[in-house]
Amino acid sequence: MTSSVRADANRRRILDVALTELLHDPDASMDQIARAAGVVRRTVYGHFPSRDILIAALADNAAAALIEARSTGRDGAEGDAADELARATLAAWEIADRYRLLVALAQRSITVEGIRQRLAPVRQDLTDLLQRGLDEGVFSSPLPVAALAYVHEQAMFGLMDAVNDGALPPEEAAAAAAHTALTTAGVPPARAAAVIANAMRA
Repeated sequence: MTSSVRADANRRRILDVALTELLHDPDASMDQIARAAGVVRRTVYGHFPSRDILIAALADNAAAALIEARSTGRDGAEGDAADELARATLAAWEIADRYRLLVALAQRSITVEGIRQRLAPVRQDLTDLLQRGLDEGVFSSPLPVAALAYVHEQAMFGLMDAVNDGALPPEEAAAAAAHTALTTAGVPPARAAAVIANAMRA
């Protein structure tokens, strides 16, 4: 194994272990992460010079996983914007649920602007989908579509906080996220429930 391959493997292992440790203990130190990863502290700092940089790298991974989940989640949708939004939200929530404690932690270490930048591709994809639904009359909102996309984004953060604080049971959160996304886009609650049930069966 070459030194560069070994370094890449160490970096991936540190990130994987750091995610597990931070989700278990948001105050986990770099020393704890190094011990859990089976490497010396110097190795961790060689890849991530500070705890904030490590958390930022985890946030990058979370954003990339979220983008992929939203894309693959829409596979199988039959062209209906409401169905696509429900499927994309349900798929994204699986990732969000895994990373929700990390998101709360990242908000302490990364600026709001930094988080927004990481989510820009997700927001653009959502904006495009919302615009299509508005054009087709599937969605309805008095807000400009770009503003509506921000409302959706912040609603998901709010739901993550609700789960973290015990206000929403985790097992209900995915459906709640999809229902919130659809009704915020102007889909009547009864139709939203039917669309979500169909998406969850699929």
